[in-house]
Amino acid sequence: MDAMGVRGTVGRGRAPEPGEASREAGGGPGAAGPRSGAGRAGGTPGRAGGAGPAAPADPVAARRRAERRAARVTAGAEELERRLADLVRGGLAAAGQRGYGLWEETAARMVDAQAPGLAGRVRELGAIPGSGPGWPVRLLEECALTHLLDRAWLAADRLPAPLAATVRTRIGLPSSPGGTPVRDRWLVLARYDTGDGRLTTRRTWLYGEESGRTALLLSFGAAGRAPALALPVGAVLDGELTPHAGSGQLRAEPGEPLVPVAGRGAPPPGGPVGAALDAYGRALREDPWLESWPVTLARVVPARAEYGWQLADADGREALPLTGGDRSRPGPWRLLALSGGAPLTVFGECGHRGFTPLAAWSPDAPGETVPLP
Repeated sequence: MDAMGVRGTVGRGRAPEPGEASREAGGGPGAAGPRSGAGRAGGTPGRAGGAGPAAPADPVAARRRAERRAARVTAGAEELERRLADLVRGGLAAAGQRGYGLWEETAARMVDAQAPGLAGRVRELGAIPGSGPGWPVRLLEECALTHLLDRAWLAADRLPAPLAATVRTRIGLPSSPGGTPVRDRWLVLARYDTGDGRLTTRRTWLYGEESGRTALLLSFGAAGRAPALALPVGAVLDGELTPHAGSGQLRAEPGEPLVPVAGRGAPPPGGPVGAALDAYGRALREDPWLESWPVTLARVVPARAEYGWQLADADGREALPLTGGDRSRPGPWRLLALSGGAPLTVFGECGHRGFTPLAAWSPDAPGETVPLP
């Protein structure tokens, strides 16, 4: 599968926001608020004041609340469908003349409908007309994906269970861990924060040495506050992770505190650039709204090209452009220094914008995980 052809050309991406159901790697902050278990790796604190355990939730009342919210989301999706149809009927060129106000008003309507994932997508649609040459093509592509999400929600009861769970997450409904717990020794591959002024989202990538699984932990903090979960890159932790439902099942939560263990972890077994693109393409088949997928590239060399930096197979067969074309960024230069001209192993996120390197291992120190800014 040509992964880059599924979502469009490299360099066409949009910047998802924390209010949207995850866009990256099968999980995202829209699926859980700041009280997510991913931010409670140390366990759930006791109730203040010595109060007893909370009363069990009323399942009937919970079902009714879920039904009311689903009805509001459905109404919002139907309204958004009408607005998308009006946009296409009137011509995309007119979108550049209407300004951002109409998009923001539509996004507010999606918030009222309790569909934060749709609201995030609408805000991103509103930003595309000001994104430079070629914006009508990008707007049409993103409108198509938003239309696909609308239709998937309206037909969710007829979808396979994993895809239906993914659609609910993309819409912005809460998600909870429901897969089979996996106990392993987990190597902390990478950690980075994103924010929009209202919420800070921390993404932590782990790799299970025995299971071979890649897991994503999410932690959240209010504006101006760092998320609570702060696992050091390169650490090896023993513990149990439970994946969330949905296609891919990369997002997970610790069922107990993760315990540091002695020793260094080896990098995940990687592959060539072609294998990374194949993996991203297979993931897109399960989740068409996916922005990127975690992959490990083995025996690649950083190099400068006319359009910016890239990571190329040592045999020169294929190459992946790095996201962002600024040659002054420290990440690529750090990769070059770490490589010294020799092939190295790099972990990162592969998407329609290219490859974002997050960690690397040099051939001289394969047990030392080097974080990349």
